[in-house]
Formats: sequence, C-alpha cells, structure tokens
Amino acid sequence: MILVTGASGYVGNNLVRRLVKMGKQVRAMVGSPEKAVKRLKDVESAIEIVKGDVTRPESLMEWMDGVTAVIHLVAIPMEKGKRTYEAINYQGTVNVVEAAKKAGVRRFLNMCQNGATADHFSPFLRSKGKAQEYVAHSGLDWTAFRPSVIWGPQDEFANVQARLIKMTPIIFPIVGDGKAQFQPVYVGDVVEAFVRSLDDNSTIGKEYGLGGPEVLTYEEIVNRVLKAMGTSRIKVKVPVALLRPAVLGMQTLLPNPPVNTTLLDLLAEANVVKDNALITKFGIEPEAFSPENLAYMRNFSIGTTLGKFFGRATEEDKVRTMAMNS
Repeated sequence: MILVTGASGYVGNNLVRRLVKMGKQVRAMVGSPEKAVKRLKDVESAIEIVKGDVTRPESLMEWMDGVTAVIHLVAIPMEKGKRTYEAINYQGTVNVVEAAKKAGVRRFLNMCQNGATADHFSPFLRSKGKAQEYVAHSGLDWTAFRPSVIWGPQDEFANVQARLIKMTPIIFPIVGDGKAQFQPVYVGDVVEAFVRSLDDNSTIGKEYGLGGPEVLTYEEIVNRVLKAMGTSRIKVKVPVALLRPAVLGMQTLLPNPPVNTTLLDLLAEANVVKDNALITKFGIEPEAFSPENLAYMRNFSIGTTLGKFFGRATEEDKVRTMAMNS
C-alpha cells in the first residue's frame, strides 16, 4: 500500500492515476474527501480515499497501517490565516516523517522545490528547504524531487497567464523586465520520475532536479501562451515595486488570487535546474512547453476565470479538468 499525501492536489491526482495504472494499491490522503471524490471519480473505486491533516499528528498514524511507502506532496504556495509555511510545509512534513517512522515505514518520497534551502530569503522556499533537511536526516530510505515550475491543465502558473490574458483584452502587463528564467516541466514527467524511483534503490538518499527541455524567460512563456490561445496583446513591462500593492490587495481579498507576493519575490532568481534528472537519471524526454501542448488554454473563458479567482469552480471547469486528466 502506498500512502500519497495531498492526493487530490495538482501533482497528487495525476500521480494517483499513474500508480493505479501500474497496479499499485493507493491510499489517497486528502483534506476534503468530498472534493477528492469529484476530482478522482474515474479511479475512486480503485483507491482508498481518507481524510488527514498534516498539522494534526494524531490524524496520521491510522493511515500508516499496512503502508510500504509514503509519497509526501502536501505544501502551500501562499499563507492564509493559520495555514502558514511553517505549520504546513515544514512542521507538516516533520509530522508525516515521524508518523512513518513510528509505523515502521521505510520508503519516503518527498516533493521539495528547485532552489529551496533552509536559509533562503523566500519564506516559501525556506520552509521547503527546512522540510527537506529534516527528511534527509530522518534515517528513512528517502528520495526527494526538486522541480522547476510545473505546467499542465491544472497548473497555477502558466494557466494563470492564460486566464489573465482573457481578462486583459488589449494590454498585458509583464512583471518586471520579463527576463526571469524558468524551466517549465510537464506534470506527467514529474509523476513519471516519482513512480520510476519508487522501487529503485539507487535513488535512495538522492535529490533530483526536474526541468523541461528549455530554459525560458517569463516574457517567452507569455508569448507561447498567447500563441497557444491564438491571440495577441500589447505587452507593457511593469516594475515589481509598482505591482506589489495591487498583488497584496488581491492576495488579501481573493480566495484564489492569480498572483501573490511570494511569486513576485521568486522572480529575483532563476528557477533553472542545473542537472535535469529526467534526462540524466530517468531517461525521460521532457515534454515541451509549446503552443501545441498548451492548446487546452483556448477553452478558458472570462466566466470560469472569475470563478477560479473567487474560489467558485464551475461545472464547465470540473468537467474539462476531469477530461484532461483521464
């Protein structure tokens, strides 16, 4: 039995489907079983969906029973109320590691982040770095993954650009100078690295950077999204300092803001993988972040965009998301 934390999340639901396809027994730990059932409806009968909270250690132990490996994916990209980086990204990981150790589970696969260190200037990357340090000193048979920005039908980066383009019919603001670098990696490739590592003892005690086939600037990413959508905009570069107050306002008022101050801060350094393990370790040819592969963005509408930002996913969103991931 494989326990996947954050199983209804973006990487999680794709990973669960891949594990089911491999014939693995999966226990999908989620915060809301009701929402998870909707997202994982096509494989619901083949998995066990359970409710767990990484901030409550007592809710974790019962789900370790019979587990041979833990795949830990839970993390938040933005803080809200008591849902802090420290409580979820760091202490949540500590709680899952300790529950696994108490249950005698040896194998532990951890989702870290490219560039994350325990002393990073970004609170988000610092929390992920501290968490990975704890995993590395846990004594478990661990493997960690450090992807660059992940793209696909449910992502919260490239898709946000597409949704914002729908909301800006003439002028599209480019954050900063547009030269911030990324190496967008397809969610299916990230999932494949996880499953190939699961039973491969040579990956124990290793951290793997995961990236796509190209390094792209932020402006190049926007250009490819525009081409995928079959549209154009007048691009205007806006200094980060001028955008910060507006972004902070959206972050405060909207349930699902299109951008947050954490992302603005992370534009200060390149999100590029030094050694792309997809190629060097796993022999995977990374999927390209190309207009052809982003064609699904044409289905986005102003209505579903507003619903997304205000936390009201429409039926159209739900049906389309399920079709994309089945």
